[in-house]
Order: sequence, then C-alpha cells, then structure tokens
Amino acid sequence: MTATLRPFDWRDLPVLHRYRTQGLCMDAALSVTRSPNLTPGVLLSYFSPATGIFTWICANDCDEQPLLGQITYTQDEAFARLTFLAPQDALDSPSIIELAEQLAYQAGERGALYLLAEIDEKSVAFEQLRKAGFATYARQRIWRLAEETTPTTSNTWSIASKQDAFNVQVLYHNVVPGLVQQVEPLSSKQINGLVSYLDNEIIGYVDLKYGPRGIWAQPFIHPDAENASASLSDILPSLPNQRGRSVYLCVRTYQSWLEGALDELDAQKGPAQAVMVKRLAVQQRSLKPFALPQLEGQREITPVSQSQRNG
Repeated sequence: MTATLRPFDWRDLPVLHRYRTQGLCMDAALSVTRSPNLTPGVLLSYFSPATGIFTWICANDCDEQPLLGQITYTQDEAFARLTFLAPQDALDSPSIIELAEQLAYQAGERGALYLLAEIDEKSVAFEQLRKAGFATYARQRIWRLAEETTPTTSNTWSIASKQDAFNVQVLYHNVVPGLVQQVEPLSSKQINGLVSYLDNEIIGYVDLKYGPRGIWAQPFIHPDAENASASLSDILPSLPNQRGRSVYLCVRTYQSWLEGALDELDAQKGPAQAVMVKRLAVQQRSLKPFALPQLEGQREITPVSQSQRNG
C-alpha cells in the first residue's frame, strides 16, 4: 500500500469543508485560544506559506477518505509544532504514520530540530505517533481559571519588559529540567508575559499567548516562592487586555505542586496530556527523522519540591 502525499491545494477544498470541525488539535495553546475550525489556518498555509503554516494531504486506494495534517514553524526556532491531524474518525489508519513522518520531514527541511505534539495518552493518535517515532518527554494539565478573582494586597505581578529577559532566562533554567530545556529553549528574542519579584529576586514568570477565544498562560514559579495560591490568584487581575476572555494555565508535571493551589482557587481541571517530541536529524542537507528512544521508559521527571518553610 503506497500513500500519495502532497501539499494541500485548491483541489482539496471539498475535503477541507468536510473536515473543518473534525481535526484533533495537538497544540494545546492553539486549542484554547483559537477556533476549532480548521479552515482559516489551512487556507493561510495555501495562500501564504510565509506564515509558517504547512498543510499536507495523504490518500491511497485503500483508504475511504484522505487524511490532513498540519505543522507550524517560526523561522530560527528550535522546534516546530504538529497542530492537527484530521479527520478524528480515521486516526487509526496506517497512513497516519506516513503523514506524520512526512510532516516531520517538512519541519526538518525548514530548519526545525524537533517536532512537538501535545496529546491525550488515551487517544488513538498517541500510539500512532509513537509508531512514527515520537516519544513522551513531559506531561501537563490545562486548568481554566475562575472568571473572577480578587487580587491580594501583596500582588507583585507586572508586565515583563526587555530588561527582565536575563532574569527570566535564569528562572527558566532553575525551574525547568534540562531535557525539556533542550527541546524547548526559552526564546530570548521576545519575553511576553508577567514577572514577579521579591526583594529584587525574580520568583515567577508567566508566558502569555493571546487569541480570540482565550488566553494561554504558562507559569514558571520558583519552588521557594511563598503562598503559591495567592501568587496564582493574582495572575488573572494582572493580565493586560483580557477583555472577558477565558484564561487557561498550563502546568507541567515538574511544577505539579502548583496544582494544589489551583484546586484551592476552584480552577477547572482539564485532562492530562503527554508532550511528545520527534527529533529531526540533519546530514549534508538531507534530512532524516529519527526517534529519541532514551526518552521512552524513563521515570517521570521529578518535580522540584518546595522548601520546608512553604509546607
């Protein structure tokens, strides 16, 4: 069985129309900030490849329906993202593996070192991605904050500026495990979020992404920061340009101690997700994807624990 793989083009518009709400999103930030409708992103990938969005289609004689997949990549970044596979009712097709491998090749051809995907481990697509050479290197959970929180009198969050970039990098390196830093280095080009200081020492940074449907917030809190519950509750009233949009916090397992604070704030808990990676190797301008076998079978990264004074 040989699959036909090619970039999406105008001939595939009927397929896009059928699948427009049938994609499985594998970019968690995108899923909570943008519409689930696939049409805008796919059309952008066709009319303006310079946007860094690339959509491919896969079909063969044995499949009743073609498959769609998409990646996004920002020039000079270390990683690309697998944004969706569609349709959801065909994710068990063997051709999904070929499509994922082709998307990985396209990401590497454009300069990415890694291709990332965020997915529920119970999904059919999880096993398919493993067969395509993806490995789990972290886990996370998405929390939706309550609509209204009252800032504490000790609120220390402020909008980050370029002067905070070095301190944010130091915090990131102190909080995030080395394996994760290797795959997801914090961009030094643009710091977009909130920072918190105590006695002139940075104790927190929240990376922010905005979209029409919601705001994505990923906190990096020093384990010695006191009163995590108060610190997290102050994020919502400190956000610029919220405009009534829902706010979603992404908590990785290496900061799992924050989940207790989110429970106290009555935040809505989402399902656990595996954060997967496929490493892309470059040799003499010929790009060949290969897996990271050393990631599978390892123990879960041990979260950094808080000091005794924080309970």
